[in-house]
Amino acid sequence: MLSAFTWSPDTLWLLMQKAGWFLLMIGVLIAFHELGHFLAARWVGVKVLKFSLGFGPKLMGRQVGETEYLLSAVPLGGYVKLFGEDETEATTPEDRRRSFVHQGLWGKVLIVAAGPGFNFILAYLIFGTWLAFGGGLPTSAIGSLMPDIEALRPDSPGYLAGLRVGDRVLQINQKEVTIRNEAFDIIEKSQGMPLVVEVRRKSEVLTFEVTPQAIAPNGIQQKDPHYTIGIEEAAPVIKQLTPKYPAVEAGIQEGDRIEGINGDPIYTWVQMTKIIRDNPNKPLQLDINRHGQRLTIQVTPRLEQETVDGNAREIGRIGAGPGQTLLHSSTPLQALTDGLKATWSWTEFTIVSLYKLITGDISRKNIGGPLMIANVSGEAAEKGLSSYIFLIALLSINLGVLNLLPIPILDGGHLLFFLIEGILRKPIGERQREVAQQVGLFLLVGVMIFAFWNDLERIFSR
Repeated sequence: MLSAFTWSPDTLWLLMQKAGWFLLMIGVLIAFHELGHFLAARWVGVKVLKFSLGFGPKLMGRQVGETEYLLSAVPLGGYVKLFGEDETEATTPEDRRRSFVHQGLWGKVLIVAAGPGFNFILAYLIFGTWLAFGGGLPTSAIGSLMPDIEALRPDSPGYLAGLRVGDRVLQINQKEVTIRNEAFDIIEKSQGMPLVVEVRRKSEVLTFEVTPQAIAPNGIQQKDPHYTIGIEEAAPVIKQLTPKYPAVEAGIQEGDRIEGINGDPIYTWVQMTKIIRDNPNKPLQLDINRHGQRLTIQVTPRLEQETVDGNAREIGRIGAGPGQTLLHSSTPLQALTDGLKATWSWTEFTIVSLYKLITGDISRKNIGGPLMIANVSGEAAEKGLSSYIFLIALLSINLGVLNLLPIPILDGGHLLFFLIEGILRKPIGERQREVAQQVGLFLLVGVMIFAFWNDLERIFSR
């Protein structure tokens, strides 16, 4: 614990920056969520007593009309306090008209659902604006999470040991692997020691011993080498194309798989890009598989300058990228509908990921709390404002989905109560509601403690 007092000024400044970006992000997400409740309540006619960013002790506040706007001490949440949440508050006909509990069923549903609904609206506004200004938006793919081997170098330790493309990694050194990054993390931390890798191949479970090799990325020697067994994140499949670059001009299309260059077989994206980078202004013959059809296309990489560690060098580029497919809108009007598609795509991704966490297909060790969010938000801010704003959109969708879970104390739990009320034609009894909320609070606190524990394990396992 005393090591914190020996942190350098640079480390302390970095932590303060990450904390600042985290608080700003959380503030935006909470403000938009609570704004949904607030505006819906005002629209229905319910009196709003308090609008608070944060909870706990009041730091500052101001009364505007009938609502007090607050900034509270604990920044990990917020709330809107409505008049008449307790039936005893409304004593006159005017009070009952302005109280929450005396609203019709659909009025209460609208007020509660508007919070998570505004989180989806925030994501849509970010995605739609991004697309309207010509930006490319990554689309989600649940398959990108799974620890399947999609690219493997044929001369690598993994291939020589017996691993093959299509294998799903189950365990490494008896540690369960449920997402791809877990496998890369274990291999990276191996320091070159032999690994026992268990995979599923069709209906068989196979075990191989593999010794990682040290590599220098892009041929640049570094003090701390990276370790690999030959598994790479990206197969040589074109997912992104840059207009007015050689790939587009030569007729290459998204979805094309590069199987050879100048007669040499290609197995991974890194292998392909190394050849392209090393051959600026030199024609290359690309053997392409396009939906089962074999094609040969000639492309000449464009000469560009790249600076690494202060050293400039010439490289070749064709304007093609791997990874997730990018969504583009041809006009600002099309961005209105494409923004909806992107919002639904990432919402579906979040729901499926959450389901896989619950069923155990994805390890619960991947659940993160405030420390992980702070770290991720700081890293996104370092990459640039666009990465930071994109992360806000993704976390807003996560917040919306999580709040709709049918857990008492969350918005989804209240909506469940309203559903039961609609079926029974009467509200749930006050005692039953209190017990359910206590159970919900217990579950929520348990998940928060578990997430915080995971955060601490990530910090101290480094």
